[in-house]
Amino acid sequence: MNISATIITFNEERNIARVIESLRCCEEILVLDSGSNDRTCEIAMKFGARVEEASWHGYAAQKNIAAQLAKYDWILSLDADESLSEALEAEIWQIKKTGPRHDGYTMPRLAQYLGRWILHSGWYPDRKVRLFNRQKAKWVGDFVHESVEVEGSVGHLKSNLLHFTCDSLSEHVRSIDTYTTLAAQEIAAREGQVPFTKLLIDPPWTFLKTYLFQLGFLDGAEGLTIAYMAAFYNFVKYSKARYMSPGRKS
Repeated sequence: MNISATIITFNEERNIARVIESLRCCEEILVLDSGSNDRTCEIAMKFGARVEEASWHGYAAQKNIAAQLAKYDWILSLDADESLSEALEAEIWQIKKTGPRHDGYTMPRLAQYLGRWILHSGWYPDRKVRLFNRQKAKWVGDFVHESVEVEGSVGHLKSNLLHFTCDSLSEHVRSIDTYTTLAAQEIAAREGQVPFTKLLIDPPWTFLKTYLFQLGFLDGAEGLTIAYMAAFYNFVKYSKARYMSPGRKS
């Protein structure tokens, strides 16, 4: 069983070395870049990756392009701000040794936020399919929150995929601005007009759900911040969607 690791990038010089160094279990590492103007490609090649370039087509489409450019059918798809834990790498080595029993595998994703590993707040275990046979699986999702759809059996790995999220609040705010635009485009295209009550009800409910019911308070000050930012995210998302709707009423 040979594995191609695929990583899509745009200005990821801060992260790219870490993720590549964690992929010792892969026979190929393919970086698909979409016009970085920093040292992403230079660093990726220095660490042994094959670098290809393609204009941006959206998250799911870009990851499918990377999978098709890969040498091998088995794909391990990671984002640049992720890396394999040593325990997860060992599990993948074991699959390579015994042979795959499934067409795709999920893995729990453990996020680091403002320097703290987040174990609650709805952020963990956050299982994702990241190891899959491209003959039986593909990325889906037109705007945001892309995921792998597997036509076949799915197994579940135990060890963590590490996700290095925001190091600062300003970085988180910038991320919210980007992703709420994509999410709003999806809502406007699918649902049309967004009722004003969404802006009144959904943000406070999101805060309560994240901080209380999903035990965000156990994540300390970072958990409180996550709950507030989750509520803020939904408020901005629905606000943008209202203004994007072709049937918007003033």
